[in-house]
Amino acid sequence: EFNAINLALDAAWRFDGMPPAYYLDWLRVAAEEAQHFSLLREHLQTLGYDYGDFPAHTGLWDMTEKTAGDVLARMALVPRTLEARGLDATPAMQAKLRRVGSPAALRAVAILDIILRDEIGHVAIGNHWYRHLCGQRQLDPVATYAELAARYEAPALRGPFNLAARRAAGFDEAELARLGT
Repeated sequence: EFNAINLALDAAWRFDGMPPAYYLDWLRVAAEEAQHFSLLREHLQTLGYDYGDFPAHTGLWDMTEKTAGDVLARMALVPRTLEARGLDATPAMQAKLRRVGSPAALRAVAILDIILRDEIGHVAIGNHWYRHLCGQRQLDPVATYAELAARYEAPALRGPFNLAARRAAGFDEAELARLGT
């Protein structure tokens, strides 16, 4: 979640010439990501840990750097690919935590409910601006996504997929069909 704050702020700072709503959207995402970070950090602290005590992957930030030169690629590959993986992974994490059943595990489930709700909105923002840019450039969104994913070496998407969350985030049926579900 800490990297997600920075990537939302980077999207607002790096790409000039976008409509004002674009900047408001990404500033709202940054604020929500900061809330997520605070919720998770506070929960970790109740367990005797803190931010930085565990290793974390840098996949989101790595793709943020790769796509620094093109807002279309950024919208395609950060929110619509990497952040959308969170939509898919959250239900399985929540199921494991529910099986643990401890008060701490159930608190984590509740935090993940908040994060999942907001992340659907964040991915929807990415979808909106991706489609906006494809429209401006007269590009087919489905074909362009495949080309950008190959060019920027985006990670391959693997199921299971949270199709309900992906639909709520604005993926259309043609995009969902390409997931191989």
